[in-house]
Amino acid sequence: MSDTVWRPLRAHGARPEGFGGVMLRPGDPAYEGARVVFNAMIDRRPAVIAQCESAADVAAAVQFGVAEGLEIAVRGAGHSVAGTGVSDGGLVIDLRKMRSVQLDPDARIVRVGGGATWGDLDVACWPYALATTGGRVSTTGVAGLTLGGGSGWLERKFGLACDSLVSVELVTATGELVIADDTRNRELFWALHGGGGNFGVATALTLRVRPLPGTALGRLFWPADAGPAVMRAYRDLFEGGAPEELGGSVFYSAAPIRDYVPPGLQGQPAVGVTATYTGSEAQLRSALAPVIDLAPEGMMLAELSYAEIQSALDDPPGLRNYWSAEHLDFWPDEAVDVFSARATEMPSPATSQQLVCPWGGAVARYADRWPLPHRRAPWVVQSYGVWADPAEDARGIAWARNVCADLKPYSSGSVYLNFIGDEGPDRVKAAFGDHYDRLARVKAEFDPDNLFHLNQNIKPA
Repeated sequence: MSDTVWRPLRAHGARPEGFGGVMLRPGDPAYEGARVVFNAMIDRRPAVIAQCESAADVAAAVQFGVAEGLEIAVRGAGHSVAGTGVSDGGLVIDLRKMRSVQLDPDARIVRVGGGATWGDLDVACWPYALATTGGRVSTTGVAGLTLGGGSGWLERKFGLACDSLVSVELVTATGELVIADDTRNRELFWALHGGGGNFGVATALTLRVRPLPGTALGRLFWPADAGPAVMRAYRDLFEGGAPEELGGSVFYSAAPIRDYVPPGLQGQPAVGVTATYTGSEAQLRSALAPVIDLAPEGMMLAELSYAEIQSALDDPPGLRNYWSAEHLDFWPDEAVDVFSARATEMPSPATSQQLVCPWGGAVARYADRWPLPHRRAPWVVQSYGVWADPAEDARGIAWARNVCADLKPYSSGSVYLNFIGDEGPDRVKAAFGDHYDRLARVKAEFDPDNLFHLNQNIKPA
């Protein structure tokens, strides 16, 4: 499919037969706003944006794109750091009008539209004290995050988001609507637990939700020169058997301007810990005691609803983003030192982060069931570069890549693709390991011509 020559739209006023949504083209009043995605580094101008309102609209749009020879991008919330939700001169299938959330609290099942965000789902489940693992911000799309695996605050307790999948409603490359679950299209259902948008357009997902009677959030900050000591204590806490209810990350960034941070530390280079707990503030405080004993200069511990935690760290759109990641088999003292030294090169510390997340628990328990071998890694390193000035692009990208390059000697060799931009086909193969060939066979069955290739792409077998 890489050799395909995508045609310009032949008929400017063309409209898909049976399409009931809104078609936007360059020059339409709403076009400029509709083409913008989360990452400001992505500036593409599609020939047409099909704002779908139903699965039938999606099917009609897919068939239209094929008939017109248009390169197809699929947009949920638009949070893909690689900008895969928009194409130059092609067709964008925009799902943002499909944000319905239907919760059955008795059955503990929730069905969401393909354009729903985690904020939509979390707010619907909040009154019933139910939740499932979502992303770490409320504005991320449910579909994109879940189909790519789904890392989030609750993962050590509940597993990744994809572990809660009950079924997926999908429009294929031929415009056919299929259902994938434990009894129908079972190979496709397996592939959708990490294989992303390779197999079609997810128009609805059904997930299990679990009781979550209480959650707590902690934010702790020290001056940056305390970083190695804080990171070693954090590492030792989890490697010593921290409860699965405890999640979060340890990171370098600028300390936030908040009342709980002393004025002399606000806005300055800092090392921080974000801690979440599926339980009470007292339980969080107890579980985090070895880190709290290091006397953070700024600290906040509070019981918040999961919906509040999910939106507490929402990142603003309109900034330039470049992310990378590495999964570590081990994180010894020398790796802590290498990681800490690189933090001095971070672009725009007020918005960027260089972080390490603990995995294990339920993340690792499901490693043999779905196509994501990286789930066995105990640690995930992420360089999360975010800045405003285009002149910083080269420096920011180099920093993000160097953070991960530094830690290659400790790496498992695999990666969670939702954490990275476009790093090439070898990186995609590394993410799936021995499962890649099986995924490629599923791809060949449902998308043999690789119509859906604007993603972390799996080539058809």
